[in-house]
Amino acid sequence: MAMRTHVRDLVTALSLMTQPLLFTSPTLAANSLNSSRPFLQRPPPSFASRSTVTMSIKENDNVQDHQRQQDQLEAIFMEKRVLRSRVRKALKAMEPSLRSHEENVVQDLVLGAPWFKSSQRLCAYISCSALREVDTSKVLSEILENPAKDGRVEMRKKLYVPRVEDKNSHMRMLNISRIDDLIANSMNILEPATVDGVGNEREDVMQANDPVDLFLLPGLAFDRSGRRLGRGGGYYDTFIKNYQELAKARSWKQPLLVALSYSSQIMDEGVLPMTQNDVPVDALVSPSGVIPISSAALDRMKV
Repeated sequence: MAMRTHVRDLVTALSLMTQPLLFTSPTLAANSLNSSRPFLQRPPPSFASRSTVTMSIKENDNVQDHQRQQDQLEAIFMEKRVLRSRVRKALKAMEPSLRSHEENVVQDLVLGAPWFKSSQRLCAYISCSALREVDTSKVLSEILENPAKDGRVEMRKKLYVPRVEDKNSHMRMLNISRIDDLIANSMNILEPATVDGVGNEREDVMQANDPVDLFLLPGLAFDRSGRRLGRGGGYYDTFIKNYQELAKARSWKQPLLVALSYSSQIMDEGVLPMTQNDVPVDALVSPSGVIPISSAALDRMKV
């Protein structure tokens, strides 16, 4: 009898050992003894899971923000393409006599301006008739052919003109002393050679020891708030930003940015779309006169 009782107790003990545990702490175990239903402990929420969800939401928001920015940029680029096409057609339709008249008026305004006369070092574009840019030949000739007034060499202006290096918006401004220093590139646009007639490297304005006073800039369209629409290559915007950073680092006065424009190139305010990479100009010179825009222009263009 005692043996059977011992065997039954042993079987019962083994049976209990094989039952699944429904609680994980002594307190919960004690409470479950007084309950008709076993207590199942729910595992605590995982911090890693919450972080993953939060990160996923943030990543999704970042993706959506990036997409919105891309869509906005694409819309701006489309506006620019449409506007460039419209302005090119208007320039192509200009009568040659009107074009010549407006170019002469603009150049005379520049040559007679106190802010031009006082500039000792300047960067200027070389006009291309195929691109229908406002002619600068008269201004450049005045600088190069009459370098010193009254025999004073210190009054000579130093001129830097553009040379496109590649298709990645990389442009340099090199010093020239004669019109003959210019040669036609593959697109038949005049540029300075990298070396002069005796083989010396031309001075790059980014390596010059003295600051530039004035930039004379081309463009396709402008407005009276200083917005400038270029031809889409980004060469001038990139170069000007780099030069402005150089001037700031050397504690130089920032150069005056002046654009030359035909009458048909001046748009109403708000028409020209802009991005953060577009550099506004300080002033416009059009056949109707000089239009100072920035506070720097208002200050320096006082007669």
